[in-house]
Amino acid sequence: MNIIGPDTLVFGVEDTSACEQFLLDYGLSAVGGGRFEAMDGTGVQVCSADDQSLPAALPTGSMLRKTIYGVADQATLDALKVELGRDREVTVLDDGSLQVADDLGFVLGFQVTIRKTISASMEKINAPGTSVQRSINEIGVVNGAQPKPRSLSHAVYFVPDAEKAEAFFRDRLGFVTTDRFTKVGPFMRPAGSTDHHTVFFIQTPPHMQGCEHFTFHMGGPTEVMQAGSNLESKGYESFWGPGRHIFGSNWFWYFKSPFGCNMEYDADMDLHDDTWQAREAMPGADNSQAFLLQYREKWAPMGPPPKP
Repeated sequence: MNIIGPDTLVFGVEDTSACEQFLLDYGLSAVGGGRFEAMDGTGVQVCSADDQSLPAALPTGSMLRKTIYGVADQATLDALKVELGRDREVTVLDDGSLQVADDLGFVLGFQVTIRKTISASMEKINAPGTSVQRSINEIGVVNGAQPKPRSLSHAVYFVPDAEKAEAFFRDRLGFVTTDRFTKVGPFMRPAGSTDHHTVFFIQTPPHMQGCEHFTFHMGGPTEVMQAGSNLESKGYESFWGPGRHIFGSNWFWYFKSPFGCNMEYDADMDLHDDTWQAREAMPGADNSQAFLLQYREKWAPMGPPPKP
C-alpha cells in the first residue's frame, strides 16, 4: 500500500478558540473553516466537540476524532477499499476519501494526498573538512525569526494493545517497524515514506487510549529552537525538551496543548528503506534521548546568571 503519511488530524474540542490560537502561535497558517496548515498543505482540523459530522469520540474522551492518511494515487485508495472491506465497513465520503475504524477503534481516513511541494531553503551547516554549504556572507540565523512548520510529521498513540495495533498497520496497511521500545511499542513508517516513523504506539491501560502527541517537521534544529522559544515567550508550558532523540535522531521540543495531548516541533529525522534492520531497546531516559537541554530566558554575561 503506497501510503505516504498523515495529511490531517481532526479534533473535536470544547474550546475551539484556545485550540485555534495555539495552532497560530505554534506557526501554522489559518486557511478557513477551522483548518490550519503547514507549508506543504498538511495540517490540523479543529471542530467543536458537538459537531455531528465528526466520528464518535473514543470512550476515553480523546479529542482526536480521526487521522487522515494521504496515499499516492487513486489505485492505492481503491486497493485499500478492497483490503479493508474484507472484514469491516468502509465508508466512501462525498469527497471520495475513505473512512474506517482500525482494530482498536481509532477512526482512520484515506485520501489521495493533498501534499504540495515545499519551496523553501533548508538549514545549512558549515563544518571544517567539508565543502561549504552556507555560502560566504550568508548568515545562519536571524534574530526574531518566526519559522513555519513544513509538514505533518507523525502522531503517537496510547493504546491498550500495542501488538494488535502493530499487526493491523503492518498486515493491513503495509507499514514497517523501524525500531521498538521493549514492552512499550513500535515506531512504524508506511511504504510511501522513508521517515523513521509516522506513527508510534505506546502500551497503556485502556482508560488512557488516545493521542499522546503529534508534531510537524521544521527546517532544522535552529528552527526547532527558535519556534520553541517563540512559543515559550507566549506563555505556553514546555513539556519535554529541547533535545535530540536516539530512535529517529530527530531534534525535539514538546509543549502542553489545549488538545488534551502534547504537541511537538521536530527536525532532521533519520530516513530508512527496506534494508534497515529494526533496533530494540528498553524504555527510559538513556535510550529516549541523546541529550536534553534546559530552556532559560535570554541573558547577557554581564552579571550573575539567572537562577535555575
